[in-house]
Amino acid sequence: MKLITDFLPVIIFFVAYKMWGMYAATGAFIAATLIQIGWSYYTHKKVETLQWVTLGLVLVFGGLTLALHDPVFFKWKPTVVNWLFAIAFLGSGLFMQRSLLQRMMDHAISLPQPVWNRLNLAWIAFFVSAGLANLYVAYNFSESTWVDFKLFGMLGLTLVFMVLQGFYLARHILPKEEEQA
Repeated sequence: MKLITDFLPVIIFFVAYKMWGMYAATGAFIAATLIQIGWSYYTHKKVETLQWVTLGLVLVFGGLTLALHDPVFFKWKPTVVNWLFAIAFLGSGLFMQRSLLQRMMDHAISLPQPVWNRLNLAWIAFFVSAGLANLYVAYNFSESTWVDFKLFGMLGLTLVFMVLQGFYLARHILPKEEEQA
C-alpha cells in the first residue's frame, strides 16, 4: 500500500500530462504531493523526512516551472532527488558507523560489513546514473518521451537494479548461526 501512495503523485502527473499537458500536470503533481503529505500526517501522525524533502523540491521546481512557464525546471527535479540520495548515502557511508542503507535493511538481513559497504556504493552509483539518465532523456528526446521515461523508465531501472541487488545479496546473507556469533 505504501508503494502505491508513494507513486501516486507520479501516476497523477503522468495521467494529467497525457490529458492536459505539462503545466496542468505540474500543478496536479504539486497538489497530489501536498495531499500525500496531509494523508501521511492524518493516518500516521507523522511525515517522513524524505516526504518533506520531496515536497520542498516539488514546490521549488514545480513552482519555477509554472511561474516561468519553462518545463526544464521540473525536468531537473528527478535528477536533483537522485543526486541528493547519492550524497546522503555517500555521507552516511563516510561519516556514520552504519550507512543509511544498512540502517534501513539490517533489521531484515545480516551481511558482513564489506558487503554493506559495496551495496552502499552500488546504490550511490545507481542514484548518480539515474540522475544522468534523466538529464540525457530530458535534453535529447521529446517532452512526451521524457514523461514516459520518468514513469516507466525510472521505475523499470529501479526494479532491475533491485532484482540484481537481490541476486547479489543472496550470495552474502549470513546464516543465523554466524549472525549471532
